[in-house]
Amino acid sequence: MTEAGKLLVRRWLLKAFSDLESAKRLASGEDPRLDTAIYHCQQCGEKAIKGFLVAQGVEPDRTHDVAQLIEEAIEFDESFAPLISLGVELTPYATLFRYPSVTLRSEPTQEEFDVALDAAERIYNFVLSRLPEEVRP
Repeated sequence: MTEAGKLLVRRWLLKAFSDLESAKRLASGEDPRLDTAIYHCQQCGEKAIKGFLVAQGVEPDRTHDVAQLIEEAIEFDESFAPLISLGVELTPYATLFRYPSVTLRSEPTQEEFDVALDAAERIYNFVLSRLPEEVRP
């Protein structure tokens, strides 16, 4: 991998980490913003997988479907297979609570957020474990 390629992977992973930290901060305190926090969980998972794909020399699809991205990652590393259920869990949060609706809830529950945060952390940490030290942030 070229130095430019390593830098790009590292930047994807830094963005994923920033989303993870943003989710935690938004969910804490007396007035949590779980609708935005859960979105950042989804973004963390998406960006972490995209970082892995970039490390494989792939230009990731412009999609928010984390499960689909994980399926693409499986083509390079079958050990990603158990993560598909986490991707299915996170994918709806790209849009579910981002826009107002008269038919949908406007806020996730604390339990939904906790599950999403766990999924995001697991995906992020797994991606880091599958990449060489030199591209990790």
